Amino acid sequence: MTSIGSALRHRNFRLFFIGQGISLVGTWLTKVATAWLVYRLSGSAWLLGVLAFASQIPTFLLSPLAGVMVDRWDRRRVLLATQALSMLQSALLAGLALGGVIQVWEVVALNVLQGLIDAFDMPVRQSMVVGMVDDRADLPNAIALNSSMVNAARLLGPAIAGVLIAAVGEGWCFFIDAVSYAAVILSVLRMRFVPRPPARKDAHVLREMAEGFRYASGFAPIRALLLLLAVSGLAGRPFAALLPVIAGEVMHGGAGTLGALQATAGLGALAGALYLASRTSVLGLGRVTVASAALFGLGLMAFSRAHALWLALPLLLLAGIGMMVQTAACNTIIQTVVDEDKRGRVMSLLAMSLFGTVPLGSLIAGALATRIGAANTIGLGGAICLVAAGLFLRALPEVRRAVRPIYERMGILPKPVEVVE
Repeated sequence: MTSIGSALRHRNFRLFFIGQGISLVGTWLTKVATAWLVYRLSGSAWLLGVLAFASQIPTFLLSPLAGVMVDRWDRRRVLLATQALSMLQSALLAGLALGGVIQVWEVVALNVLQGLIDAFDMPVRQSMVVGMVDDRADLPNAIALNSSMVNAARLLGPAIAGVLIAAVGEGWCFFIDAVSYAAVILSVLRMRFVPRPPARKDAHVLREMAEGFRYASGFAPIRALLLLLAVSGLAGRPFAALLPVIAGEVMHGGAGTLGALQATAGLGALAGALYLASRTSVLGLGRVTVASAALFGLGLMAFSRAHALWLALPLLLLAGIGMMVQTAACNTIIQTVVDEDKRGRVMSLLAMSLFGTVPLGSLIAGALATRIGAANTIGLGGAICLVAAGLFLRALPEVRRAVRPIYERMGILPKPVEVVE
């Protein structure tokens, strides 16, 4: 029987949780400070969209290649390299900003650099979580705690950034972020891992990339879960980019209204992650995935019709819960059933589905909002997510049949018990 913090009893995961928790707060300092700096220098909302696109699109383009490399290389060394390069990127931002010479094109260029780093960092971090817990029964808890940490930083980081920007300027936010990467580097250096068997390196990179695509597309559980996440990224998650419009034109508010909407979505995501951390088994996550995907879609549809803040906030809270539970549940199932020698490649496809589709969806949502309005665009995205939940429900029997022998082999499921309750 696992508890809400059972994964923390594993030394490696405990070190990762502490180091990553410190660093993620610093990451949010840079995210907020970067957006504010670009807007202060340019006064252009369009450039804010360019900034977001520049930082995320490399993940979409490079993740398949990064996944092959993660499967070939020593994952700990890759993670140390990505953290060191991220530290350098933030230090460059800090130097330019504190020196008073930074320009918008430099900020965008350095965000492209960070996007290139993230293309390797995301799959390697996801792949390493499995090796940080000695008991596979604690893997769902580890993934849920990791999601909780991400969303706690999402709430705490922007609040600290607002105070720091007003007091000392954006440059010090970048400097603190650069220093915070030392926490991750030190924690990874102190971890102890069982060496992995040497990876095959004689095959061509493109052949291994194609092998990863064939494996993911040919295995029903991974295929269905990645498609569900991709639809969520294209149609659902871009709602966040339209919240400033909702706050101003629909709610007739200002920065305070926008802050309340963003904080509520983040609080919902944190609540969803904590719910998953309280679960004791991977069993039943298929049904949870369907319910959370439907909740996300319905929440967005209802939120799009709300014209008063008192009504919009609880609806956005529900949407945030659905979004996070769906994401973490899909991640947990995939991490449990994926073949170890293809883990990096599948995690790179997961990164594409989760993060690579969002900038494309945001561009589409922005263009659509100019024609039918921000609220209708969010409502349409919610409806698409609801349809995707229905399609996943239809595929669930095939998913159950495919994962059952894996769960039995791992000892998660005795033969007489159903895979998904």
